[in-house]
Amino acid sequence: MRNIETREFDADVVKLIDLINKARVDERAEVGFKFARRLSALANEVQHRAKSRFFVADMLRAEAERYENEAREARANG
Repeated sequence: MRNIETREFDADVVKLIDLINKARVDERAEVGFKFARRLSALANEVQHRAKSRFFVADMLRAEAERYENEAREARANG
């Protein structure tokens, strides 16, 4: 036996679209702030600890790997 009961609801599509768009904008802003904080922290670390260009290159690679891992995790969860 199948459950074929249908339900109707009233929703303002324009308001829903606006809400989704606002959530997207907020998410992009949060990602931007997070990125800026990480870059600032990385710059401070380079300024205080960098002994050579190779050290800086390794730090940048590690940070790139961190972003890549976060992106994969977000894709897997989304």
